[in-house]
Amino acid sequence: YRILHFRGNWMEYIVIKQHRSEYPEPICLKKGEIITIGEEYEGPEDWKNWHFCTTPTHPGGWVPAQIIELLDASTGKVMEDYNAFELDVDAGERLRGLRKLNGWVWCQSPAKSLAGWVPLENLEPVQE
Repeated sequence: YRILHFRGNWMEYIVIKQHRSEYPEPICLKKGEIITIGEEYEGPEDWKNWHFCTTPTHPGGWVPAQIIELLDASTGKVMEDYNAFELDVDAGERLRGLRKLNGWVWCQSPAKSLAGWVPLENLEPVQE
């Protein structure tokens, strides 16, 4: 059998499919910020629990339901700092996955000195 490679609190991945962000200005939220909650993501991918949210200063972005405290049907409070930045990656790159959430992984790219979200389906765990 194969052992998945964990180092500390992260997991190493190799990119198996290129990803390019469609959102050049990602939403960034601070803990305690009030947001307007819009539609839930419904697409062919298995990306559950993402809501399109807006603020008075940002036109919107996808936010995981797990970090939203509902105040009413369309208003919420953010329970932790959040950044929707998506990492542009190419096949063959190695990344450090720090948090897996709703079909996405928050990854660090040591080669680019950047971090951002990458779809889990574009990644494969590095195995020994």
